[in-house]
Amino acid sequence: MENIKIYLLCGKARTGKNTVGRIIKEELENTNHKVCEIQIMRTLKGYIKDYFNWDGNEDTKPRKLLQQLGYDVIREKLGLENFHIDRLTEDIKILSNYFDTFIVSDVRLPHEIEEIKNRFNNTVSINIVKDNYISPLDKEEANHITETALDNYDNFDYKIINNDIEEVRKNIVSILGGKSSLRVKDIRD
Repeated sequence: MENIKIYLLCGKARTGKNTVGRIIKEELENTNHKVCEIQIMRTLKGYIKDYFNWDGNEDTKPRKLLQQLGYDVIREKLGLENFHIDRLTEDIKILSNYFDTFIVSDVRLPHEIEEIKNRFNNTVSINIVKDNYISPLDKEEANHITETALDNYDNFDYKIINNDIEEVRKNIVSILGGKSSLRVKDIRD
């Protein structure tokens, strides 16, 4: 497990986490890495598909139900704070027999970042933001803790401003090479 690398992609809805994940995957596969894109909410999305008739299409994703079931019920009501992380950890342990790099594209809470970093040594967190961001979510969804919990979190390893795809790609290449000037401690707000 010490030889695997994990990239945690963090940010609000529609800031480009999946796009950044695809770019990281492309760049790493070009250097013969075996990359797995994985999600913390995979189990939760399975529940929604299997028991609430969601078709799996991102455009019809029942975000309120995902927020309620994933946070309000599982974490708050049932007290299963690490439920999603435990499932992710199991998946990574199993899949590490086939992959050396994991991209987790749906990190939403500081606790998720810290707990995954505690469990896996070689983990990098990347905050993805857009200038002049306007949430595509309704007010209730946008104000849910899963959208706001990282607003004041300042312990990311890197921050990528997703305004220009070519600039994003250059920044990712720099991060993957370990030569990035984007380390959060060096970013001026």
